[in-house]
Amino acid sequence: MEQFISVSLNLLNGFSSSFLLFALTLVFALPLGLLISFGTMSKIAPVRVFFKFIVWILRGTPLILQIFVVFYVPGLLFGFVWPTMNTGWAWFDQTISTRFLAALVAFIINYAAYFSEIYRGGIESIPHGQYEAGQVLGMRKSQIFFSVILMQVIKRIIPPMSNEVITLVKDTSLAQTIGVVELMFNANEFLLKGLIWPIFYAGVFYLIFVGILTLLFRYLEKKLSYYKV
Repeated sequence: MEQFISVSLNLLNGFSSSFLLFALTLVFALPLGLLISFGTMSKIAPVRVFFKFIVWILRGTPLILQIFVVFYVPGLLFGFVWPTMNTGWAWFDQTISTRFLAALVAFIINYAAYFSEIYRGGIESIPHGQYEAGQVLGMRKSQIFFSVILMQVIKRIIPPMSNEVITLVKDTSLAQTIGVVELMFNANEFLLKGLIWPIFYAGVFYLIFVGILTLLFRYLEKKLSYYKV
């Protein structure tokens, strides 16, 4: 029983880091993805080509490779040292490691690229007549987008967005490749000591969290079901 409690507390501590990585990635990647989607849909050809090229690279290379590039390449080429941040949050470790920050940057950039394509698909799926109707009513382009288009886009992109968010939950385990102490990192520590079951126990944490997210996205779909076109 004592061993089970010890393992549970250790994995819970690792899960707190995984959750922090997950939450911060969403906070920054969702708005960044929207900005990138504007770039890929820009009427200015050089801007459009540039953003499409960046998205192509980020979607076409493995996330684990991007984590290595973000963590190692700035130091090798420019002597850049990742800073350490004090969080001041009692639930999490008091210090966010340099490795955690590097992983976070890699996750944000990678998922922003995927989110941008989802945004682009949602925006382009809206009939052009709705833009014209807004213009007839004397609305500015920004008003048309945020008052008329955006909520319809959100409704349409929830299913593909939920898939990416759930994938993000599991992808946080890749952060261990540069030494970030998260859920699977702690589970593997027990594996090195000859204990196999903590690995499967860690899977329970992922299953529960994904289950909660699944219910949340279903609730959102029902709440936005009146935005039908």
